Amino acid sequence: MSQLSIRLALPDDEEELARLERAERSPLHDVLPEQQPPYRPFFDERHLPDDCLVAEADRRILGYIRLGFPTGLEASAHVRQIQGFVVSARARGRGVGRTLIRAITEEARRRGARRLTLRVLGHNTPARGLYESEGFAVEGVLPEEFLLAGEYVDDVLMGRRL
Repeated sequence: MSQLSIRLALPDDEEELARLERAERSPLHDVLPEQQPPYRPFFDERHLPDDCLVAEADRRILGYIRLGFPTGLEASAHVRQIQGFVVSARARGRGVGRTLIRAITEEARRRGARRLTLRVLGHNTPARGLYESEGFAVEGVLPEEFLLAGEYVDDVLMGRRL
């Protein structure tokens, strides 16, 4: 893999990002059923290209991370939430995910956030380990919140101060 770069998503990235999201779909990290055509748009009124960072090498998108607000309330405007995070299988284990987490943390700070939160499935131990190593702590657990592939799975709420 050549030099990794992180940049804001562009509207033209929509098709490639949507394809990546569908290709990497897994019950390890997804609660929504597999999409069928016609596919929903990757960008929408809540998730604009400027809310998404992409990791790129050799002009190929290797992953993305999306930032949003956990609520629409003014009282929580100081909090940002990771609302999408995918790294392609071919790029895993090469630091792409860690680089994206660090970049979105800095982006959240730049946007004036004081806290950064996320939700992760309890059985997704690789992601949980990455988040913990980057300063996130478990702040709550919703036991057996989801039924995925016949198994009940916890929804783990994590966060960190910025």
